[in-house]
Amino acid sequence: MSDLLVLSDLWREFPAGDSTVAVLREVNLTIRAGEMVAIMGPSGSGKSTLMNILGCLDKPNRGTYRVAGKNTADMQPDELAQLRREYFGFIFQRYQLLGDMTALGNVEMPAIYAGLSAPNRHARAKALLERLGLGERLGHRPGQLSGGQQQRVSIARALMNGGKVILADEPTGALDQASGREVMTILKELHAQGHTIILVTHDAHVAQHADRIIEIRDGRIVADQRKESSTTTATAIRTPDTSPPPAQGSAPRPWWQHWGNWWQSQALLEAAQMAVRAMLGHKLRTLLTMLGIIIGIASVVSVVGLGEGSKQKVLSNISSLGTNTISIMPGKGFGDRTAGRIRTLRNRDAIAIRQLDYVDSVTPVVTISSGLRYRDTDVSASISGVGEDFFRVRGYTLEQGQGFSTESVRRQMLEAVIDSNTYKSLFPYGDEALGQVIVVDTVPVVIVGVTAPKSSPMGNDDSLNIWVPYTTAMSRMTGRDYLSSITVRINSKASSAAAEQGIYDLLAQRHGKVDFFLMNSDSIRQTIEETSMTITLLISAIAFISLLVGGIGVMNIMLVSVTERTGEIGIRMAVGARQSDILRQFLIEATLVCIIGGTMGLLLALGAGLAFAYFSSNNFSMVISTTAVAGALGVSTAIGMIFGLLPARSAAKLDPVEALARP
Repeated sequence: MSDLLVLSDLWREFPAGDSTVAVLREVNLTIRAGEMVAIMGPSGSGKSTLMNILGCLDKPNRGTYRVAGKNTADMQPDELAQLRREYFGFIFQRYQLLGDMTALGNVEMPAIYAGLSAPNRHARAKALLERLGLGERLGHRPGQLSGGQQQRVSIARALMNGGKVILADEPTGALDQASGREVMTILKELHAQGHTIILVTHDAHVAQHADRIIEIRDGRIVADQRKESSTTTATAIRTPDTSPPPAQGSAPRPWWQHWGNWWQSQALLEAAQMAVRAMLGHKLRTLLTMLGIIIGIASVVSVVGLGEGSKQKVLSNISSLGTNTISIMPGKGFGDRTAGRIRTLRNRDAIAIRQLDYVDSVTPVVTISSGLRYRDTDVSASISGVGEDFFRVRGYTLEQGQGFSTESVRRQMLEAVIDSNTYKSLFPYGDEALGQVIVVDTVPVVIVGVTAPKSSPMGNDDSLNIWVPYTTAMSRMTGRDYLSSITVRINSKASSAAAEQGIYDLLAQRHGKVDFFLMNSDSIRQTIEETSMTITLLISAIAFISLLVGGIGVMNIMLVSVTERTGEIGIRMAVGARQSDILRQFLIEATLVCIIGGTMGLLLALGAGLAFAYFSSNNFSMVISTTAVAGALGVSTAIGMIFGLLPARSAAKLDPVEALARP
């Protein structure tokens, strides 16, 4: 038999305050391939530390340890993990099985990190468990198995990737005598098939099964006895692999090689499945982790939706003034006391403006202060003289009848169009309005049209409005020859700002001076949009802070989770998980927590939007766009990756021995 494991002048020391304690001292040991060796010693003698070094879970402070001639001191952490994964198999006294996985899942774990395909590892794990008498317990979790059955699962796991060297730490220590005998029988069968078996025990009866007994006290080997090896008839469990361990590198690998398998689809899928199992195994902790993200995402989406909804509502109300309109009024601006004495706005100005290419339609406006009477009903109303294009300019829809024709304006016809409020006041019982005569001041006019209800930009508007041809208003009601204002509707394809400047230049040239001012509804629209955007950004910033706090909460709980799951991490490392495997699993878990939390927050915001729309009395609703949805999910994913990185790195950097020592 060739020398397989060789320890030369090996020391293992641990810090103890200002000094160090030597647990192993000048250990020189050679174990040959195919041997069955028992390492005995009292508690604290250093036998468990020696086993950890033999299994590449720990490193010596001084001396050398070679596996099949390869110096482990020159190996990087991932190369040591590969050695544990493909060369060694561990059997622990307390079984070290993951409670949220089935027997089959626990046995498959080393093969997952070895990259074995799911069908192949399922078949191999099943065959091993059936060979060990657990064919009917494949789907049972460790808590549903006896101690002897759990130890058999541990043995099957040790053999999953070959288990050329099997390290058994007190394999019968937690078992009754009958189960202990069964486990030792299995180990002897494995030895007979060529496996190198190393037993760590304080039980002399267990040690008698070995061909060689090594005694250790106070960190030193004090005895090394061999006895004649007995031949045992065994049933084949496996044919051991006699190939040497993976070659070590002489220098650290570049980072791009270290993470080369990070994005492999199978590895990602396996890590995602393990993350989901961990999340389902700790539902309350997972929900608490999600809570900050749920609230943050729901807040951001709701705020953006409310902001967009309010903006659209306000813009809709502004549109009721007329879509993309420019109003021309006398004076220098609102509040100009001289505006009433300026009488330069004429119908000729409206005609000249109508000739501009970017003008859709124009209407002169003459305002009248007068009363309204119909039969025995007297009401106060806003009466305006307008042109034939007024209803197009202002965006009114005729519910009954028609508007004014060019002929009506030219011939100064005694016609009127009333709004829905006026109709309800004059005809409360729904009588026919068309053709009825009403008296404006002292002038009788015939109703030719009724406009459809229209919301006011300032909310509910109960005012009464009546429109007559502006020529009628000027010649028969006011006796004046100038206009109160002119309203222009701009072509939808034209620039509102350019149109405003063009109208300004035209009127300034016609009047020879600037005795008018323009009010552009698009400017109001832009101002409201900018104000709405500012408010939305402000509130979104506050909501983003809640997201940030939620992300910090995820990080903190994940850090606590790493502490709680240190034992699990140690088990995974012992069966061959690389640092990148641990990092990937915890990072995916944090990302999944945030994605699911973000989705739940999004659904909460959508539910709030539906409730808001249902109970809202003014047709105001939240508007949640696909951009907001995509942004919310993107942000939640980013939070998971960013704030999950520190806990994931913390988990990946754990020392395997220290991790295994924790419950």
